[in-house]
Amino acid sequence: MSEEYVIQMKEITKVYPNGVIANQGVNLDVKRGEIHALMGENGAGKSTLMKMLFGLEQPTTGQILVNGEEVNLTSPTVAISHGIGMVHQHFMLVPNLTVAENIVLGMTPTKSGIFMDYEKAVSLTEEYSKKFNLIVDANAKVKDIPVGMKQKVEILKALVRGAKILILDEPTAVLTTQETVELFKELKNLKNQGYTLIFISHKLNEIMEITDRMTILRGGKSQGVYNTKDVTPQEISRLMVGRDVILKVEKDKAKPTDEVLRVRDVEFVNDWGKKMLDKVSFSVRKGEILGIAGVEGNGQKELVDILFGFNTANAGTVEVNGVNIKGLNQKQLRDLNISLVPEDRMIYGIAGAASIEENVISDRCEKPEYNKGPIFNMNAIHETSDQLIKDYTVLCKSRDQKVGMLSGGNIQKVVVAREFSNNPKLIIADQPTRGIDVGATEFIRKKLVELSRSGIAVLLVSADLNEVMELSDSLIVMHGGQIAAYFEDTSKLTDEEMGRYMLGIDKQSPEQIKEVCHE
Repeated sequence: MSEEYVIQMKEITKVYPNGVIANQGVNLDVKRGEIHALMGENGAGKSTLMKMLFGLEQPTTGQILVNGEEVNLTSPTVAISHGIGMVHQHFMLVPNLTVAENIVLGMTPTKSGIFMDYEKAVSLTEEYSKKFNLIVDANAKVKDIPVGMKQKVEILKALVRGAKILILDEPTAVLTTQETVELFKELKNLKNQGYTLIFISHKLNEIMEITDRMTILRGGKSQGVYNTKDVTPQEISRLMVGRDVILKVEKDKAKPTDEVLRVRDVEFVNDWGKKMLDKVSFSVRKGEILGIAGVEGNGQKELVDILFGFNTANAGTVEVNGVNIKGLNQKQLRDLNISLVPEDRMIYGIAGAASIEENVISDRCEKPEYNKGPIFNMNAIHETSDQLIKDYTVLCKSRDQKVGMLSGGNIQKVVVAREFSNNPKLIIADQPTRGIDVGATEFIRKKLVELSRSGIAVLLVSADLNEVMELSDSLIVMHGGQIAAYFEDTSKLTDEEMGRYMLGIDKQSPEQIKEVCHE
């Protein structure tokens, strides 16, 4: 065994009790002091492989070696004892605790063996923050800090516990360009100090920039190990998907017509008394994609919740094709031909224990073609379900398969199959490709463009800067619950310019912003 490998996963196979093979004879060799990318579509086996490395799952067969010694990683605690830490895509932080309290959670320093030694917790946080140049506010409550700092807190949590090997799962998914640049500096600093990083991302430009080598998975099997500098993004995509993927969105210039969605002076105050939306006004027209960019937590979620009836605005009006939608429930909104691709597909997008068929027809089962009084027209339901599975290329055994057993990308295809196929006049697409592979991403982005060009109004909310800039015909940037900027044409925008508005460094005049209302 070469001493240069800090992690060796040999011939790892994972078969779940239901017969699903997540990994099949996978090898992963990670060198000490490198940033190693783990690439693959959703369902390729990346998450399962990393869960086994972090002790959340155990392999059916195969060996795991850490520093040349075979280990049995039966839990995260055991993994941490071997110097392995994991920074999850969805932060594992307690919002109402301070940064220092979160960092020492589970290993809390005490006074007299009973009370928490808060001063020691703060001191420890500040010591590690300085050592690794991961600057955080030890006394701030997590709920009050920006997303970029939360990411740093997660990394510090692992380092304080003695991690020398860090698994980073989609670490830039919710960061601005500036925050990503800062994070990459910090990750390179960790690498220079001898730490080993396993980097999972669907953003090929990031992989090319920061990683040394990569292992590519497809269908639960390894497609090989490559030096990053020796492969192109197109070659990576082909290895991941098995075919060429178009990485740039092709679209004709929009020709918007009538106003579909009209939002005027909308305000919303949350349960803690914080104003999350402050006089937000804009319009979305037939045949266009209006994008909303911004760091998460600047009012985008609250706006979508109001548009789809999960919350009610404290002030202002929202109209769809001239109808005031205030107080309408989801069924009434769907009757107005409004579709929603929700931010969290697992909570709001699907019923995981239900079948694919039940999920794709759940919004239309009352229609006469599917419902003959007390009896469902099962032939029509089967026919529609099979056609949607085919049209949206959902990889599954049959329409009867439980949605929760599918990969993330295929779950998202089930969601968009339902939402895009029911004659929508307005599509609200909230983070439509978050955490899914390049193949599913390409498919969904093409569909959004195709639908907008057929005359449907599309409101796209995305934290992915490339996505929102490429897909949108025009764009608004939100900061602090307000519209900070409006760009009628996204083609000449730069990442840096966008980032300045997203972080609140720059803000347009009210006259420029008002142009988004098309009045």
